[in-house]
Amino acid sequence: MGAEVAKTNVWSELRISSTPHLSVSMSSNLTVLAMIADALAGRRRGLPEPLRRAIASRVGRSGHAAVRPLAAPGYSVAPDAVVPRAPVGDVSVHSQISALRDTSPDTLIRDLEQAFGAGPLPGHWRAAADRPAQWLSGYADALTDVWNAVEPLWERALPLLRKEVERIGVASVRGGPELLFGSLTDRIVGTEDGLLIGDIEASRFELGERPVILVPMLAGRDALIVSLDNPEVVWIGYPLPGAESLWRPGAAPAVDELSALVGPVRAALLDMLDRPMTMSMLAARLQIAPSGLTYHCDRLSAARLIVRERRGREVWISRTERAGELLGLFRG
Repeated sequence: MGAEVAKTNVWSELRISSTPHLSVSMSSNLTVLAMIADALAGRRRGLPEPLRRAIASRVGRSGHAAVRPLAAPGYSVAPDAVVPRAPVGDVSVHSQISALRDTSPDTLIRDLEQAFGAGPLPGHWRAAADRPAQWLSGYADALTDVWNAVEPLWERALPLLRKEVERIGVASVRGGPELLFGSLTDRIVGTEDGLLIGDIEASRFELGERPVILVPMLAGRDALIVSLDNPEVVWIGYPLPGAESLWRPGAAPAVDELSALVGPVRAALLDMLDRPMTMSMLAARLQIAPSGLTYHCDRLSAARLIVRERRGREVWISRTERAGELLGLFRG
């Protein structure tokens, strides 16, 4: 499986040749993995420091030792045993822990060989290969300890999770899959051929006929966990919109469906474009720095919602017909 990725200029590509079948999984086990990666393994992705410390303090020595391989710099690949049950349905943490407890040491060795080939293992996984039963037990302990700390937060997040399931349904029908994927996180970019996914190690995959499962997680805003190499399914774990309100009081939710789909800044930008406007005019009206405006325009252009035209020294922005149809669906 692909582990959590870091901010990088390296991208994995998922080529999509036809409209994918999408579903949503409310699997709490990926939330626990994201919390482990951030709070224990050192891959900081935006959790507030008090929550990070609280989670780390609940995990025993064996759990801390077991999660160290997930923090190795330069690697995004991990054995399937890290997620023994793929989130095809709403997979609970308890079922994941039970699957780990039932996993044989030989299975872990085979998973490691499948992930890294038949040659020497990377150094950060050698201790697990030398003592697979100990690693499996320690990792199950880490999941248990983290879930005990995070479960109350998950219960509080259930209304947000249900809202996200509704948002995905609306966005996939009204906005199209490519726009939906781009709304999950800034670390997924839609292209004409599929998706670019921020990664540590570049790779390329064909979606084929596989379904795509989206898994919202309670996690920092930069968290992303993906599995692109499973022959049966692709799944993408991404930060649940509005999750920061659970630990950062005062965070404002999206005001409407269009804002939830493309983000409030981009929704406001599209609203303003009843007539073509220059970049400087938009920057002044949105009260946003030119660099920030360029970023949002890049994303809207990639989604084929705006076009840019240089006229002399100015760049003019116009809404596309597709954007007009989208506004009509959400605001009509």
